[in-house]
Amino acid sequence: MPSKKLIEKLNEQIKHEFFSAQYYLAMAAFCSEKSLDGFANFFIAQAAEERFHAMKFFDFLTEIGQTPVITGFEDPKRDFSSLEEVFQLSLEHEKLVTRLINDILEIAQDEKHHPTVSFLQWFVDEQVEEEDTVNQILDKIKMVGENSPGTLFLDGELGKRKFSAE
Repeated sequence: MPSKKLIEKLNEQIKHEFFSAQYYLAMAAFCSEKSLDGFANFFIAQAAEERFHAMKFFDFLTEIGQTPVITGFEDPKRDFSSLEEVFQLSLEHEKLVTRLINDILEIAQDEKHHPTVSFLQWFVDEQVEEEDTVNQILDKIKMVGENSPGTLFLDGELGKRKFSAE
């Protein structure tokens, strides 16, 4: 039986995942305003992925006989100065989510709640991929600059991204 503390942390993660979706939609709006539709598409797909993650936590809680608790969150930042800032903040946010997942995992390991440990391993692996993806895009933005043909190439490449719940 998971502790109250572990259940609270799993429920908090639902909130964090839904917040992430909203944050990425704010970033998509910034990109769209700058006519960078491919970058906007990237963040729209990211938002869909974060909602999917929230629902994985929701479903897991119900599967272990717990009631998901849905709470609100503050409005995400929506004023950005540059594309580089957007991706830097995205990377920082992904690192925060990684820390939150790792914190929950440590609690589950300490409690020897093996179902939660097993469930969270998917997220541990996912966060490695998330941080790497954003970091690579950020590196490319820094390399080509924001007002260059390279930015338009990246915009076209990111426009191809589609979210798939696998």
